[in-house]
Amino acid sequence: MDQEPVEALTSSVMPASTQDAAENKPGKKEKRDSKKLDTQKSGAPQSTVNGTKNVAEKVTEQKDENISGAELKKRAKAEKAAKRAQAKQEQQIPLQEEPPKSGKTNMVKDRTPGLHATGNTSIENTQQSSDIYSLGCVFNEMLTWVSQGKSADKFLEVQRAKGSILQPLQLPIPPSKGQHQRKGSNTANVQKPLQLRPSQQPTPAPVSEPRKSEVKKVGFLSHLYGAPKRTTIVGANKDVHPSVLALGLQMSNYVICGSNARCVSTLLVFKKVIHAYTTPPGTSLPRHLTLHLSTQIDYLVSCRPLSISMGNAIRWLKLAISTIDPDTAESQAKAELCLAIDNFIRERITVAGQAIASSACSRIQDGDVILTFAKSSIVERTLAEAYKQGKKFRVIVVDSRPLHEGRNLALALADIGLKVQYALTDTLSHVIQDATKVFLGAHGMMSNGRLYSRIGTAMVAMMAKETDIPVIVLCESVKLTERVALDSISFNEVAPPEELGFSKTQPSNESPSEIIPDPPNLQALNLMYDLTPAEFINMVITEYGSIPPCSVPVVHRLSTNT
Repeated sequence: MDQEPVEALTSSVMPASTQDAAENKPGKKEKRDSKKLDTQKSGAPQSTVNGTKNVAEKVTEQKDENISGAELKKRAKAEKAAKRAQAKQEQQIPLQEEPPKSGKTNMVKDRTPGLHATGNTSIENTQQSSDIYSLGCVFNEMLTWVSQGKSADKFLEVQRAKGSILQPLQLPIPPSKGQHQRKGSNTANVQKPLQLRPSQQPTPAPVSEPRKSEVKKVGFLSHLYGAPKRTTIVGANKDVHPSVLALGLQMSNYVICGSNARCVSTLLVFKKVIHAYTTPPGTSLPRHLTLHLSTQIDYLVSCRPLSISMGNAIRWLKLAISTIDPDTAESQAKAELCLAIDNFIRERITVAGQAIASSACSRIQDGDVILTFAKSSIVERTLAEAYKQGKKFRVIVVDSRPLHEGRNLALALADIGLKVQYALTDTLSHVIQDATKVFLGAHGMMSNGRLYSRIGTAMVAMMAKETDIPVIVLCESVKLTERVALDSISFNEVAPPEELGFSKTQPSNESPSEIIPDPPNLQALNLMYDLTPAEFINMVITEYGSIPPCSVPVVHRLSTNT
């Protein structure tokens, strides 16, 4: 028989005054405990609670006195459980008699109407167990409801209509040993009520607006986009030489444009850097000067990517610096480097250009119509040299946006007395009918014989090939590279789209007809170079002679002595 409900029933029947009197008489309690022990030994339990006979004792009196040993053991265990329950009850009764503190509310209350068991812990615990069981049943019903695909909100409405939803159970949380108990808050030890989660509708993820720079990028050419082109010296490294700062801005604004012009200007500026250089203590010039030049090169790259000729010249200069003996005096080493730079410019660019011009002049005959594209310094020198030799010929300069480099070439040739015709690429199919030869400059020549030059060059070479006009490329060996390219997509330079004329505001110095609107969904692509297939080229003239495109790797090895 379960002793805890019996004890609870007995305690509820006994008046509260009788309980208090029993608690305040410790002598009687001791006698009662000794009497119980004697009764246990004799095998006939006679326990009473607060002067009232136990229900279990009445039941045992009605039974036959011939009881087996097993039954006696069960009764002994039941009496021990009753004693433990009574000891717990006596410990809890003083705590319940204390009045609640100000601002505190009774945490455990009977939620059944009409039933008040103040000071009776057993009945309250029974009620709590009933509430917990009811809450579990409601929760299981809710899980079954939701698993069938129904809304939890609808379940709450149905349960409220039935009146079967109980208030959340709030139990006091006793403080652990050594833990400070908060007294200033009314809800310090109140358990938070269990809240049923409503049905959640999937909310779409917020779509972040892409940046302007990302919108303007062409997706399949995203690998060509680097850092924005530098147009000011703000944020430049303090170790960058002032001459390098000025050169970078001139290249960025196309004041210095063209492969040869950029290469020569870079080498001349590096001469000034070497003159102003001082080796720090504890280091050597061959080791530290290379690092110092790398800072200058990084700034130039941030203004505009290096050309192929600039890359070859920088590699040669670093190799020359590494071959200097560390025991050489600093002034002597700097003088040798400056002299080597002058020799490189003279041999690889100036003298090489003269040799190419002389060889190309022999290809021009009286009555020829030479067509060229954009502006090339070596083509300009060749045409000027042929005119000085007294040859009678005419020149057609084809140009394209946005740089319009051919405009300067046409003006320069017209100033020396040549007959020049200037046209844009949209009229190429008409003007090429009069041409007899096509002379093209080069930004670089790949090892597979393809020409890397200003964008539009491939179109001119293709049109010449269709009309059986020979295409001759004039290129110095400093522009040759061991790189292999098959298209203009894997390797190229992307200029800002604003250079094409797209603008949201009208500049004060331009007419409305020259302004191109720039809608936000327009992706403007401004590639600087293209790649001309080797089959469109008939001859490549270098300082080493006239060669077919397939012999470019041989000349490159000769020029680099490798």
